[in-house]
Amino acid sequence: MNRYLDQRLKLRHFRIIEAIADHSSLLKASAALGVAQPALTRSLQEIEDVLGVRLYDRHAKGVRETPFGEALTHTARTVLAELKLLDSQLDQLTRDTSVVVTVGALPVAAVGVMPGVIARLAEKRDDLQIRLVQGLSEQLVPELNAGNLDLIVGRIYPLSPDGLTRETLYHEPISLMAHPDHAIFQAPGPTLERLAKVKLVLPTVATRLGQEIDHLLTEMGIDLTSPIRSSSLGFIREMIQGKEFVTIMPSLMLAGDLLRGSIRIAPLPIEAPPRPAGLLYRSDKPLPPSALALIEALRSYVGEVMAKGAEAL
Repeated sequence: MNRYLDQRLKLRHFRIIEAIADHSSLLKASAALGVAQPALTRSLQEIEDVLGVRLYDRHAKGVRETPFGEALTHTARTVLAELKLLDSQLDQLTRDTSVVVTVGALPVAAVGVMPGVIARLAEKRDDLQIRLVQGLSEQLVPELNAGNLDLIVGRIYPLSPDGLTRETLYHEPISLMAHPDHAIFQAPGPTLERLAKVKLVLPTVATRLGQEIDHLLTEMGIDLTSPIRSSSLGFIREMIQGKEFVTIMPSLMLAGDLLRGSIRIAPLPIEAPPRPAGLLYRSDKPLPPSALALIEALRSYVGEVMAKGAEAL
């Protein structure tokens, strides 16, 4: 029986098998990989479908390998060990001269921060090559652990047992944003009464960010049925440039517009969570010089945006 495993099994399958073997628990394995347990369970079913065998027996405290599971675990550890050895060898050969940095960026950082950072970095280091991968935490963290990313930039969520270093560089507070000439900025500035009457255009609630924004709107007593919603940042930008609409989201999502003076920000009438953001990287793997250059540019750019935002308040 030819299962064509060389074509159908993927590296992520081997990482999943290794994690389950290390923890003997789907819940603990999903936490170590930084993915939701239902997603890991679906991937495990996919692996079992490819092999045509059952890999684990469930019991009260977790899972136990079947003979098929033991065989696959041995292969997974061998393959991943060889790849880690190759990774180390390549690092040793390229660390001092690398001009490529691969960055994972969470949504706010990807659309609002990294374009400005990369543009400024290009002015100083045109030899650097930046590879940007946008995604959610559950997608990027496994890639970082696998060595496919040098670091992740964006929102820092509560610590999880993944062994990554988290370094806060800035905050992404949810703010009010509109065209500088919008009436909401007239003295005494944004108030709950004014905010309840303006035309709002907001991100959809399909994302974690959209849900956070809706929670704040509920606290302010804003009617959640009235705002226009969109998953397109370009659409939201165009609407608020028309001077009639106001948006509520992290101000850094429109950092470039803030620096150009085409939008103005203001804090919400109620206190919003600080939403720390910054860097995630592996503590067992030194960052290459190219990544350190990017981090320096990131610090400088965010500092410039924050200073501009403070002037507008």
